[in-house]
Amino acid sequence: MKPQITKVGILDCQVCVPDHWDDAQITEFAECGNPSGTTNGWQIRKEGDSNLLNNPERNPCEDREGFVHIMLDA
Repeated sequence: MKPQITKVGILDCQVCVPDHWDDAQITEFAECGNPSGTTNGWQIRKEGDSNLLNNPERNPCEDREGFVHIMLDA
C-alpha cells in the first residue's frame, strides 16, 4: 500500500501515511504530491498548536492497518 493525500484545501491537507514515517518524510511526501505554494511548505499540525486540532496528531486509519492520517497546514 502506498501513502495517499486524502484531503486537499486551500491552506491545509490530510495525508494517510505509514505510521513509522517521521515528520520529514511526511512533509516531503505532501510537498511532492501537492505543493503548498508557500515559502515554508507544508507543516504538520501539532497537538496544542491551536484549537484547529481537537484530535491526536496521528489518527489511525480505519481502512489501512499500519497507516495514520495527519493534517498539514501551509
